[in-house]
Amino acid sequence: MKDLAYLNKFFYKYRWRLIPGVLFVIISNVFGVLPAQVIRVAFDLVTENIGMFQLFSGFDRQPVIYDIFGSSLLLFGVLVLILALLRGLFLFFMRQTIILMSRHIEYDLKNEIYNHYQQLSLAFYRRHNTGDLMNRVTEDVSRVRMYLGPGIMYTINTVVLFIMVIYAMLTVNVRLTIFSVLPLPVLAVIIYYVNNIIHFRSEKIQQRLSALSSFVQENFSGIRVIKSYVREGHVRKSFAAESENYKSHSMELVKVQALFYPLMMLLVGLSNVITIYIGGIEVMKGNITSGNIAEFIVYLNLLTFPVIALGWVTSLIQRAAASQKRINEFLHQRPEIISPNVPAQIVKGRIEFNNVSFIYPDTGIQALINVSFVANPGEMVAIIGRTGSGKSTIANLIMRMYDTTGGEILIDGQPIKQLNLESFRSQIGFVPQEVFLFSDTIANNIAFSADVLDMSVVEQAAKDAAVYSNIMELENGFDTLIGERGITLSGGQKQRVSIARAVVKHPRVLIFDDCLSAVDTRTEEEILNNLGRNMHGKTSIIISHRISTIKNADKILVIDNGQIVEQGTHQDLMERRKTYFELHEKQLLEEEENA
Repeated sequence: MKDLAYLNKFFYKYRWRLIPGVLFVIISNVFGVLPAQVIRVAFDLVTENIGMFQLFSGFDRQPVIYDIFGSSLLLFGVLVLILALLRGLFLFFMRQTIILMSRHIEYDLKNEIYNHYQQLSLAFYRRHNTGDLMNRVTEDVSRVRMYLGPGIMYTINTVVLFIMVIYAMLTVNVRLTIFSVLPLPVLAVIIYYVNNIIHFRSEKIQQRLSALSSFVQENFSGIRVIKSYVREGHVRKSFAAESENYKSHSMELVKVQALFYPLMMLLVGLSNVITIYIGGIEVMKGNITSGNIAEFIVYLNLLTFPVIALGWVTSLIQRAAASQKRINEFLHQRPEIISPNVPAQIVKGRIEFNNVSFIYPDTGIQALINVSFVANPGEMVAIIGRTGSGKSTIANLIMRMYDTTGGEILIDGQPIKQLNLESFRSQIGFVPQEVFLFSDTIANNIAFSADVLDMSVVEQAAKDAAVYSNIMELENGFDTLIGERGITLSGGQKQRVSIARAVVKHPRVLIFDDCLSAVDTRTEEEILNNLGRNMHGKTSIIISHRISTIKNADKILVIDNGQIVEQGTHQDLMERRKTYFELHEKQLLEEEENA
């Protein structure tokens, strides 16, 4: 339970829902126990009145006794109905307090986890896959809620009802009580173990169903490749194998359930048989009345569900504890990047790297070694190099997605670690290498950084990114949905929408991370010309592997194996005839071959 102790703060927060809920549990169980005693009195009355009715056989008083007897039974029937209605009313109040409390806590817990996710650094997301993150905020929280709501409710209900019923039974006859409840602990143990088996097999079924769904989704997405390679038959066999695996796991669960429910009913029935048998003996001895046997059967029926719930709740708490442990693992993780509590300030755009080195914490790969350069406001600084040379790492360090492992980065002469991070990042426009667009309208994707949608600004950003005409050709224009629910844009269109999203905020620093690879040369030139106009007096960092993209930059940094091997203008670097020159010649040769 130590993992579930984390939730105690929520119990305190919603104590004014929990405390009335416990009171409603107690009151509802009082009204649950009373009908058994009413039924006992009614049974005894029936026995006595039958004898009296027969005694007055042949007398005028006999119809009067019959009428009194009928009226009494009707009164007891109405009383049992009223008690049942009152119990139902307080059971409703019990659920309205405790179950609603669990829903409020579920809401708070999901928000807490999600907010914590937002604070964690980029390195955290590199270490964990998306599916695992989603499971902890959905499946794990749902299991915890089952403990917070039904788990607590049925536990309190079971304890209160068990105490009340056992006390009432013991006051009637100790021997009958012991014999009648003998099968119930066995039932609780069996339910506990069988529930674990059912849960384990249900998990397996969910895994197989997930694998089957992923298989189908992947094959439908790649249907063009499957048909091109004539692999329909192979895929069909693979699908049949996946389906068979799912079916076999489902059949295993069905077999357990088929055995479980009859066994449960057998043990419940056995309790009733023992009660009637031992009760009959006690009646013959004169220790109890026949009404007590009826009373005991009602008590046993009251105890049956709590005993079943006891095994179920125990299993449920175990699952909740396992889920909360997984949630706690994430909640206890602290972000590597922490923003200092300092006022926001306007960034002028001077970026200085002083002997910066960086090793990725997860892999131990040395990405940068003693990198030094200065990017002044109004300059366009280009970074070029082979794949894996460390270009994107520089972009991540400028935005402080990671902290340097050596050296220092200065922004306007101030260490980057001393800047208000939210304010600093809000003044940076970033276009990543791997473009990501949300399943939303094109307008909302471009205006992602703005709180209010201003279409005139959005349209201008689209023109600057040379994607305006493409958008207007679509049937719904800027209101076109993209992603899974809408159209799919081409690679070049996605890149240009992403560029529009970066320039719409008029950033002080703009970073292009090889985001023009899917754009033709003429469009690229138009975008760069617009960029030069919009970023006048501001800092631009252009990362590319194409020399045509960066040849007009004020400063070009050539990166190789995490080090700056050359820097200067295009003309200077061409005259040196070193690494940059070799890249230029190689790209010219490739263009001639492709022409």
